Amino acid sequence: MSMERFTFEGHAGDALAARLDLPDGPHLATALFAHCFTCGKDITAARRISSRLASMGIAVLRFDFTGLGHSKGEFANTTFTSNAQDLVRAAEALAARGMAPSLLIGHSLGGAAVLKASAGIPSVKAVATIGAPFDPEHVTHNFGDAVETIKSEGKALVSLAGRPFTIGKDFVEDVAGTALSHSIEKLGKALLVMHAPRDETVGIENATNIFVAARHPKSFVTLDDADHLVTRAEDAEYAAEVIAAWGARYLDLKQPAPPPGAPEGIVRVAEADHSGFLQDVNAGPNHHTLADEPEAYGGTNKGMTPYGFLSAGLGACTSMTIRMYARRKGWPLDHVSVDVTHDKVHGQDASTGEATKIDGFRRVIKLEGKLDTDQRQRLLEIADKCPVHRTLERGASVETVLTEA
Repeated sequence: MSMERFTFEGHAGDALAARLDLPDGPHLATALFAHCFTCGKDITAARRISSRLASMGIAVLRFDFTGLGHSKGEFANTTFTSNAQDLVRAAEALAARGMAPSLLIGHSLGGAAVLKASAGIPSVKAVATIGAPFDPEHVTHNFGDAVETIKSEGKALVSLAGRPFTIGKDFVEDVAGTALSHSIEKLGKALLVMHAPRDETVGIENATNIFVAARHPKSFVTLDDADHLVTRAEDAEYAAEVIAAWGARYLDLKQPAPPPGAPEGIVRVAEADHSGFLQDVNAGPNHHTLADEPEAYGGTNKGMTPYGFLSAGLGACTSMTIRMYARRKGWPLDHVSVDVTHDKVHGQDASTGEATKIDGFRRVIKLEGKLDTDQRQRLLEIADKCPVHRTLERGASVETVLTEA
């Protein structure tokens, strides 16, 4: 994934700071991400989701709303409506680059904002919300006694997540006068509602109200015991995977033609967590899994090890080869399973004749069905003819090229 920083003009003419996460391969679609109230474009959930979508070929723009993060302007002068307007301006900036967004993603109040802004972004085909309030006025519960001061004095300093923010009267009045039910009912796009049942900041009933108000196609996915900000890496990872899989259906992603010499496309492996060894493994835009190391070796054990993938390739190829042969012969093979184990075993270097350690794979094949002895023996012989088996036996050359960052 590569990244580009740029600015665009917000609703009041201020320069808003944006980050565009771009796929390393073909660009298949563009998403626009709206962060939570008083948060910023670089929160954990935003980074994880952007990374996952970029690995699928979906570029993601995330930006700081007016007066937040690296964006210019006065936060005290913003409103919920102005946030929605900033989203429309962001979409226009993308469209000017030939990258009009087809997916909107909103977290918390950002989720409510994308529901409101969607009508002003005609290119959007799908909308996903995470922990979004059905009633934007819900956010004023965080202001406590300061609400009355804001109403009487025009503004007040409020502490949110340990940071001071000046909240203006216009914001309080705007959220109080905003109802999303009509925007949700008239959304006209596929909707994914994601929410944690134990969310103590925005209750689960908000997700229920959003889902009920929306028309099909709509989907609801629980985030289980995630917190409101989706701060745990595993929760952000799960949300990202769900959005990526769900979004691909409605964005009508087309797998790009593979380059010459790679008939099955490209397998891209990229770090998913800098603190450990977790890797994102993507085969084209439609297939994703994780690779990792056990906790004992500094990993988080969230995916198979590299040698586990190698063993899986041998096992899968063996099973497929047996099935193809039995099918062609019309033999009564009901089921195939292959257990593969890998270890370093004693061997002899073919070039020097010296004793050394080599990689050893052991396959245990189970064939179910009314097969006679000769058929079973023949299928065992066929197992040794699977392409991955032959590759492992013959060895392979690996060409490595360093590309520009």
